[in-house]
Formats: sequence, C-alpha cells, structure tokens
Amino acid sequence: MTRDELVARLFPHGARLAVAGGVLTGTGAYAPGREAVVLGAVDGVPLGGAAALALAGAVLEAGRQKQRPPIVMLVDAGSQAMRREEELLGLNEHLAHLAKCLLLAAAEGQRTVGVLYGRAAAGALIATALACDTLVALPEASPAVMDLPSIARVTKLDPAMLERMASETPIFAPGLAPLVATGAIDAVWDPDANLAALLRAVLDTPPGPDRRASRGTRHGGRTLAAAIATRVEAAARDG
Repeated sequence: MTRDELVARLFPHGARLAVAGGVLTGTGAYAPGREAVVLGAVDGVPLGGAAALALAGAVLEAGRQKQRPPIVMLVDAGSQAMRREEELLGLNEHLAHLAKCLLLAAAEGQRTVGVLYGRAAAGALIATALACDTLVALPEASPAVMDLPSIARVTKLDPAMLERMASETPIFAPGLAPLVATGAIDAVWDPDANLAALLRAVLDTPPGPDRRASRGTRHGGRTLAAAIATRVEAAARDG
C-alpha cells in the first residue's frame, strides 16, 4: 500500500499534509470533527539528524496545544542515515531525542500511535514506531532492529549460526512475525478492513500501562521479561 493510499484510508474525512526529505507533517481527520497530528518518516528515506529533530519539534508542538491531539506516526523509513557526517553531528542523540519526545507525550496522556506500513530498521525503527505507546502494522511491513548480515559484520559470528539463532529466538530475528511475537506490535491490520474505523478505535481508547512484555509472554517471544519486570517492581516497592 502506498503512502497516499494509506492516508486516504486512515483519514477519509481529509488530511492536510506536507512531505519534504522523507519527513511527513500535518493533520488528518479520522472522524468528523476529530483530528490527529500526522507525522511520519516515509518514502524509504533514511532518517537523519535534521529529520529526527523536525519530527521531535512537531511532537513537542502537538503537546503544547490546549487539547493535546493524538499523534499518528506513519513509518516507512529504511534505516537511520548511514553517513559518517551524521554520526559526527550526533545522530544517536537526535534519534534519542525524538524517541524521548514521543515517550513524554504518552506519559502526559497524549495518544501516540505508530502505523508501520513499509520498511524500517535500526535507529529509524526504534525512534519512531517502537517509541509510540501503540504500534500497529500492515502485513507488508518489513521491520528489523538489525538485519542478520549487519549483525554478522558487527559480532564476527558465522552467518549460518545467526540464521539458526534467528529461527529459534524471535527477539533476535528481523521481520514482522518476530516483532509480533515479542509483543512490540499490538495488532496487524487486515488491509481490506476499514482502516479509519480501526484507527478511531485505537485513538478513542485511553492510554494504559505498557503491555508489550505481557504480550510477548502470551505470544511466546519474550518468556521472561514480564515476570522479571514484576519482580523488579515489587522489590523497588518493598525496598
């Protein structure tokens, strides 16, 4: 599904959007009289520092609005910008700033929903989709925190061994199914369904506690995370 098709399906009551350098900003009406701030890292453009700062600024601006509209983050970004210049200028800090702005919005009760519809990898995935309090995906989405050839280069491990590990450990494997198994994705939407209705149902649901670890337990992709987090919380409370 193209970006324009997705926007039309999510916001049938109209959207006012601008795209520059892979950064999408604007607003969209997901129901009559109900608007969301629509942001995105789109068109497969790697997410660089300037783009991350632009998105972070838009998130903070949405938080300053009196009604604090929900934020919908569309994601089809490829990876972070793989350039030495970006790294020297502090790309890691720029991406972290974007993620923290989204986390701050959610902590203050503002709905943040990521819609993963294309590729997303590494820092671009973490700072956008995974930083939203709710993440949904379309079946054709192709996420990866790090692909296996990159892991092989960094770790110097045998690619065949990494392939075996990825087949047994969802937290380690790239792709949509492993991300669902770990609990990172709330739902995979049927592209033939009424996407506007699905989005409205999510946006009309008040934000709640982070349930990714418990979903990972149910899906079999993170069998220990929720139990350990509960023990740590209890120890901190009792201590």
